Amino acid sequence: MVEEIRKHLTEDLLPFWKNLRDDARGGYIGYVGYDLKRDPEAERGCILNSRILWFFSNAFLTLGDPSALNEADHAYQALLAMIDPCNGGVYWSMNGDFTVYDPTKHTYNQAFAIYALSAYGRASGKKAPLEQAKALYRLIETQCKDAGGYLEAQTADWKPMSNEKLSENGVMASRTMNTLLHVMEGYTGLYEATGDPEVRASLYEIMDTLETKIWNPEKRRQEVFFDADWHTLIDLHSFGHDIETSWLADHTLDVLGDEALTARIRPLLLAMADETLKLAYTEGNGFSAEMERGKVDTTRVWWVQAEALLGFLNAWQRTGEERFHKAAESQWSYIRDHVIDRRCGEWHWSLHEDGTPTGKPIVEPWKCPYHNGRMCFEVIKRLQA
Repeated sequence: MVEEIRKHLTEDLLPFWKNLRDDARGGYIGYVGYDLKRDPEAERGCILNSRILWFFSNAFLTLGDPSALNEADHAYQALLAMIDPCNGGVYWSMNGDFTVYDPTKHTYNQAFAIYALSAYGRASGKKAPLEQAKALYRLIETQCKDAGGYLEAQTADWKPMSNEKLSENGVMASRTMNTLLHVMEGYTGLYEATGDPEVRASLYEIMDTLETKIWNPEKRRQEVFFDADWHTLIDLHSFGHDIETSWLADHTLDVLGDEALTARIRPLLLAMADETLKLAYTEGNGFSAEMERGKVDTTRVWWVQAEALLGFLNAWQRTGEERFHKAAESQWSYIRDHVIDRRCGEWHWSLHEDGTPTGKPIVEPWKCPYHNGRMCFEVIKRLQA
């Protein structure tokens, strides 16, 4: 599995994203349709650009490929153009010419910029990206947080606004599991890069919120959408986010290195992996997306397949249970045979349960090399001889 994944990374994913580089305007083309036609004028999502910067930075850290660092340098310059010079923080999206398209300052977006800048700082050896990541950390802690926890969407000048961007399934959420998860992820990357004690303290707060507000011990799942007082808004089991959290939060525990915290949190993370294995995984046929009010959505979404492989791999490495190892290998076989779009080397956005593509874009503000690229990096690091 590991050599097939390394080959996919080096021969498919890296060339695909390098070929989207836009030297005329900067950054990377932000839209490729299912027909593989590019639109250089399309909206350029700042989350997409952050994830591209993270991807190339980690390609250099994992493979030592100098061409990947060159791409990261290019993506870094684009991210700098996406930072508000007056009020600070990263916009939601830009036009193709790098004028502002959507000035929303979403906590989720700031977190991904931190994640990207931290990785780029480690890859490049430069101090400025880490200083910029720390500045965004302070903005989240001062502008995107209240006494109850992290907020969601803000205007360009940091006034609260409604959270359409991360609300789904017919609800409007004041707080979301998804934003908390990726704030944790960004802060973990920043702490790895800097060892900053303030960031460490914030990670402890996030772990406490995960345990006491997000985790539902009776249903062995995370709740997803909340009001301001952490009341859950919908009966929704996000299989993809649970399996992602099961390994991503486990990595944070490793980074913190606190045995008592690990003993408290790791069992619930392994319970997430176990529950999703039972409810969402079908041997040889991938991993379902979610279950709302007891009804399973069997769509095979690209990022969910990648996170399932990693979640099962991590659970196997923690427990030694062969069922998780078998599921991880089955996930790779499904991805290799069905999810990778052999026309271009990137992945289909999603497939129907019967394996036929849904026809969604190959690249757009949410469709990126982050989940599948990270799967490759993690498998290589965990399994290479």
